[in-house]
Amino acid sequence: MRSVFYISDQTGITTEKLGTALLIKFPHVELRKDSFPFSNTPSKIRQILLKVRNRYMIDGYKPLIISSMVDPELRKLLKVDYATHLDFFESFIAPLELALDTKAVMSSGKIHSIGDQDKYNHRIEAIHYSLENDDGVSAKHYEEADLIVVGVSRVGKTPTSIFLAVNYGIKVANYPLAEDDLEHPSLPKILVPFHHKLFGLSIEVEKLHTIRSNRLPGSRYAKIETCKHEIAAAERIMHNSGVPFLNTSHKSIEEISVAMMQIVKLTRQF
Repeated sequence: MRSVFYISDQTGITTEKLGTALLIKFPHVELRKDSFPFSNTPSKIRQILLKVRNRYMIDGYKPLIISSMVDPELRKLLKVDYATHLDFFESFIAPLELALDTKAVMSSGKIHSIGDQDKYNHRIEAIHYSLENDDGVSAKHYEEADLIVVGVSRVGKTPTSIFLAVNYGIKVANYPLAEDDLEHPSLPKILVPFHHKLFGLSIEVEKLHTIRSNRLPGSRYAKIETCKHEIAAAERIMHNSGVPFLNTSHKSIEEISVAMMQIVKLTRQF
């Protein structure tokens, strides 16, 4: 097992995303990951380096330090002989300055700060909307939706809806196709006026069975026969109604979200 330390002087979200994008190319390597956001003082860096050194002594391998430090003095502290250090600013800023023929403005906190207040407010509004219109709790605001996600229970509607709201500012409602809905070959009446906003999610029977069994083991809800029946009925409704849909079995939330946006031609709203 190899150790990875994500270190950032801000939230660390971007650092982890970029680091993960690189490390996913090494699926045969087992990784132990630790994150240290807001590491913005020499004291904090030194405390983290003690952990890095201890991990090196225990593992016998140099840990990886993946960082995005704006302050060059803090960046220097991370250059230790008992770890391999990858810094995104150091790797990419110099080539970009050369290509763009201008110096970078190295101020911290721009990516995940509030920035444009109107855009920030729009994103928060989209998040509130998606939470308030989760799992068919209310259909009275569907006319405000950019997208309405449909599918059986535990197919990934809620996490996909929230991801789209947080990352793209898209107002997403989601409607679970319940037992009564699945008895009919067409869309539930409540969804008919919003046909142009619908997008369906489906899943493989075994995958749904596993997810439901982890949630409610031994229940009728989790039985493979129930899963098989519900998926077939849901896909029949979507086929009959001309609702586009994706199988989520082997896709991440990011992949599902981007594919949905491409299919229905939605763009980022902030």
